[in-house]
Amino acid sequence: MPDEKSNKRTNRASRPPAVMRKAGAAHFAGASVHVSLAGEIGLRIVRGDYPPGTILPNEARWAEIFNVSRSAVREAIKMLMAKSLLASRPKIGSWVEPKERWNLLDRDVLAWYATAPDREAFLRTVQEFRHIIEPEASAFAAMRRSDEEMAEISQACREMGEALSLQERIRADTRFHLAILRASGNDLLVPLGVLIESALDHLFAFTTQQVGDQRQAQKLHEAIEKNIRLQRPAAARNAVHKLLENTDDGIGRWRR
Repeated sequence: MPDEKSNKRTNRASRPPAVMRKAGAAHFAGASVHVSLAGEIGLRIVRGDYPPGTILPNEARWAEIFNVSRSAVREAIKMLMAKSLLASRPKIGSWVEPKERWNLLDRDVLAWYATAPDREAFLRTVQEFRHIIEPEASAFAAMRRSDEEMAEISQACREMGEALSLQERIRADTRFHLAILRASGNDLLVPLGVLIESALDHLFAFTTQQVGDQRQAQKLHEAIEKNIRLQRPAAARNAVHKLLENTDDGIGRWRR
């Protein structure tokens, strides 16, 4: 007969993971359990499952829901507080902060925001940012870019046209626009561009699929590259406006 230890091992092996028995639970493994947990809770907050002002479950309840340790919950809550999604006070617990306090330039928050149900609002927010920043950044790039920065812009533009997959094109597209921000010579735009990188990825993933004529989209990018290369600030600015209008049309077609 199998001994008692063997029976225990068999019983444990035959059981489904405890987390699978809990409604709404997710499976987190590895050393960064608290990071995954913060991502799951953060996503639920941003998409509206927990509206601003909501008092969240306590540590013990989160630990039960996700089958994780209370220390992992504690670290996850600290991460979300650092992103200004949550505030906490002894004897009250953690609650969701008003949206205007959220750090929307945080990479994670942007990624969660991009998957929220009201995707059109997110896309339009990103587009408004681009209308404010990119035309002038391109004009400055035309005046200030170095040869190395120009080579980076040109290479990204070329790789967009040569991309064999949607993912390759999206990544090249993002690199193209970030390279222009770097070439603008404004130190504040560089970290800003890096922070919104995930937002651009989401936007370009959407618009690349919506734009029917990719050749036209490529020509618009090439016009920007050419005018920056030839150091024509006004023409570079106008070329960016045309590209943004094309993207606006793509978002508008999706709505219809």
